[in-house]
Amino acid sequence: MLHHIIPSKARRKILQLFFHDPQESHYLREIVREVDEEVNAVKRELDILTEGKVLHREKRLNKVFYSLNKNYIYYDEFLRIFSKTLPLSEQIYKNISKIGKVKYISFSIKFIKNIQIKEEDIYILIVGIIVVPEITSIVAEGEKKYGREIHYTVMTEDEFTFRKKNNDPFIWRFLKQPKVMIVGSEEELIK
Repeated sequence: MLHHIIPSKARRKILQLFFHDPQESHYLREIVREVDEEVNAVKRELDILTEGKVLHREKRLNKVFYSLNKNYIYYDEFLRIFSKTLPLSEQIYKNISKIGKVKYISFSIKFIKNIQIKEEDIYILIVGIIVVPEITSIVAEGEKKYGREIHYTVMTEDEFTFRKKNNDPFIWRFLKQPKVMIVGSEEELIK
């Protein structure tokens, strides 16, 4: 769907590479390898993104490294957009009918930014009538891909509403932090 908004395939792939792992920096040949596009197309797009202040360019020894500009005016918005193209998000969208009757799926921004959380916190909240083995399988695949444990919780809509109304600290810790809605509306989730 992003091809309607960002027509350049090379630019979309470059933005995905950087926004899927915002802490990383990459050099030209590595980017070319990762996005599987011609070097001239990649170089042109990197120049455009650097000029537009989306990326920083930094020379280290004999290589030029590129990294995301965290002060870019639309950084948070792009992070949210490209979080919906993460492999885990795509697996959820692809298997949504198998997962069950999903009301909400929300990712913590900490998951997207690859920030460590406390043992008692979660990266993903899933609400609805959920086929637990299906979501467990999808998350397990995501854990292999990311090389880390993905803390998540599944609950029915009634349980979620009850816990929210009774000021459950577990739920409110998640709801108060920045998040990205993969399924459902944030306004509905919080009200």
